[in-house]
Amino acid sequence: MGIADSFKNKAEQAIDKVDGERVKKGVEKAGDKIDEKTGGKYSGQVDKAQDAASGYIDKMDGKSNR
Repeated sequence: MGIADSFKNKAEQAIDKVDGERVKKGVEKAGDKIDEKTGGKYSGQVDKAQDAASGYIDKMDGKSNR
């Protein structure tokens, strides 16, 4: 199991337990912390991961407009 699978499983568990918006706020906060710790060196990749996670959370939470 890779790190992406691990994050996916954790996201599914969190969405089942709490509101998806709270999970998305947590993802945003974690990404901001990564940017802070790395001096923004990987901000493009972090932003892309945050967007992907947000889309997945919306999909799992039944709020996707796609």
